[in-house]
Amino acid sequence: MTFTDVLGKIDNFVWGVPLIVLIMGTGIFLTCRLGVLQFRKLGKALKYMVKNEADGIGEVSSFGALCTALAATIGTGNIVGVATAIMLGGPGAVFWMVLAACFGMATKYAEGLLAVKFRVDKGGGRFLGGPFYYIENGMGKKWKWLGKLFAFFACCAGALGIGTITQVNGIASATKSFFDPNNEHMVSIFGTEYSWATVIAAVVVTVLAALVIIGGIQRIAKVSSVVVPFMAIAYVLICLAVVIYNYKAIPNAIVGIIQSAFGIKAAAGGALGTMLIAMQKGVARGIFSNEAGLGSAPIAAAAAQTKEPVRQGLVTMTGTFVDTVCICTLTGLTIMTSGAYEYSQANGLEGVEVTAAAFGNGLPWAYSAGTFVLMTALAFFAFTTILGWDYYAERSLEYLTDNMKAVMVYRWIYILAVLIGPFLTVSAVWTIANILNAFMAVPNLIALLALNGVIVAETRSYFNRLHAGEIREFAPKEKKRK
Repeated sequence: MTFTDVLGKIDNFVWGVPLIVLIMGTGIFLTCRLGVLQFRKLGKALKYMVKNEADGIGEVSSFGALCTALAATIGTGNIVGVATAIMLGGPGAVFWMVLAACFGMATKYAEGLLAVKFRVDKGGGRFLGGPFYYIENGMGKKWKWLGKLFAFFACCAGALGIGTITQVNGIASATKSFFDPNNEHMVSIFGTEYSWATVIAAVVVTVLAALVIIGGIQRIAKVSSVVVPFMAIAYVLICLAVVIYNYKAIPNAIVGIIQSAFGIKAAAGGALGTMLIAMQKGVARGIFSNEAGLGSAPIAAAAAQTKEPVRQGLVTMTGTFVDTVCICTLTGLTIMTSGAYEYSQANGLEGVEVTAAAFGNGLPWAYSAGTFVLMTALAFFAFTTILGWDYYAERSLEYLTDNMKAVMVYRWIYILAVLIGPFLTVSAVWTIANILNAFMAVPNLIALLALNGVIVAETRSYFNRLHAGEIREFAPKEKKRK
């Protein structure tokens, strides 16, 4: 049995029915406890997303904190992850991905709320918060070990999984597919042949990441606030163009997704198994993409300039709406309407190659034009994820050690992981990332369920005070100077 086989067995175990039930169950439970708040208050949440709070306290604006979180979530999961889920679990994986995200918005709201409520002022304008602190300060000191467990897995996920290797691997794969698809320009590194495109991509991304990461949260938030909105809007417009151009295929694509989601076309006796596979892959990749329940986003939310936990919870939940309900759904529809799903099945394509086929064949342009656009989008998406996850991992390590020298050492280990990421196998990389995601999610989900009473009480208090006119929602507009 190979190492990859062992990883696969661990992945199938940790992402089995119990964890899927825990993730979906937590989202459904919080949705009921909060009275489907994620839908009732979505309009207000979107308004809070772009308008600062009056007299907020924190390191970065609420929008900056959200962009840092979105920088970490909008990445290869939206492009490679969706394609992988569809190829492994069938088109129905898209349905389960979106459904999980709808309930995940309630989970994300709870995470953002608790992050601000239980964050710690470290002095000098710095705030530290996240699952480790709402576990310790919310559930009690006797649960501190659970907070430390979460922080440990977050550090591992940053350097070994979702934060570095998967992201830079995606960038390098897309770069190689465009510049050297036939492996014509190769170089030997430690006895293994790699394309020069892969090597150059690894070096360039590592240098750029290092320049931003060394600047800390302010520089990460500043870069993310510019890059994230631009790249998200551009990607959505291109996906919409593909779907609209292939509008005749939309009905069949939607029917195919629904049928696959419930195993309707499966052979007799195989419907349940088909549905479970679609559910497993859809939920797993959805969590990889939007991180609802994972516990990562609240680490960024804790740095937001706010005094109201509920307000930041609303802002935080918009991340899942943008990331999965909007972007991942469009990626799935792009793959289905363009014919890339059938084309990839026939030609044995996987990962980024599937989405490249959708972009290359989905519009009346040269195939190379589509792959170039995808390569550019993936590069921006994955690069900002690298930045966001460095912040998450560093704050987790700071909680574990309370030693900034250790954090600085980790920062360079993280940058080194970015450099070596493109030279590892794709299947092993994604499997490791999935496993670490699961290990992070469990402590966080336990805390959300344990603190559901706090979440509901804070929510009621905020909206009661808001309706009574006791809260000034927005910062006053500055008067224009004459």
